Amino acid sequence: MKKSDVKVLVITGFGLNCEKETAAAFKLCGAAPEMVHLNDLLNGKRSLNEYHILAFIGGFSFGDHLGAGTVFANRIKAKLRDELKQFVADGKLVIGICNGFQTLTRLGLVPALDGRLFEQEVALAHNDSGVFRDDWVYLKANPDSPCVFTHGIDLVKLPVRHGEGKLVADENVLAELESRNLVALRYAEEDGSVATDFPANPNGALNAIAGICDESGRIFGLMPHPEAFLSPFNSPTWTKEKLEGRLAAEGEGVIFFRNAVDFVVAQAG
Repeated sequence: MKKSDVKVLVITGFGLNCEKETAAAFKLCGAAPEMVHLNDLLNGKRSLNEYHILAFIGGFSFGDHLGAGTVFANRIKAKLRDELKQFVADGKLVIGICNGFQTLTRLGLVPALDGRLFEQEVALAHNDSGVFRDDWVYLKANPDSPCVFTHGIDLVKLPVRHGEGKLVADENVLAELESRNLVALRYAEEDGSVATDFPANPNGALNAIAGICDESGRIFGLMPHPEAFLSPFNSPTWTKEKLEGRLAAEGEGVIFFRNAVDFVVAQAG
């Protein structure tokens, strides 16, 4: 399989608004992304089975009126439950970004402890600050995590923009996340240490958790937006980096998508 054969489904519609950036991220990595409205999946015009990677994108699905990602997740469970279950069973990849992460948690696709799909085990609550947060943060990746998307990442800088991003869970679930290395990303200080305080931890997430995966490492959700940092010129500090001669060739968010595309190609042999 060539990278150009990797088909990516970017679900759009109903208040989601990061489809073009997400599609651009996968296209930059050589894949073939396609933006498909949720209704075309619900009414059977298109099928999840056509794709290798599924992306739940950022935005404000259904206005977040019943909680971020809730209505979107309910629509999917009502019509696409079996199709989605088969997609996961086939070993395909799923990424949920911001509102997409909120949808994944409500669907019970992450962390799905012991393979328990469609049982919500964690939630993303309102930021401790009580307000929407639009900023840049540092993230420390867990080298022991099975997460496909974070492979090879140490410390990365990404933008956040959310009002409900505080990861919360019962103590026993939190302990399982930690013991099984399902915490893939944590909010960090610039030196890589865990960020316990605002603004480095922008929402007050327990254990500074910014992203988690399932036990296979193939389903991944995170609150920050890697698709919003594809070019080095997206960074608010690019002028300083250029003057200091350390401007990178690409944005730090690209690696998440490249890891996914490379994994699909490698799995296909």
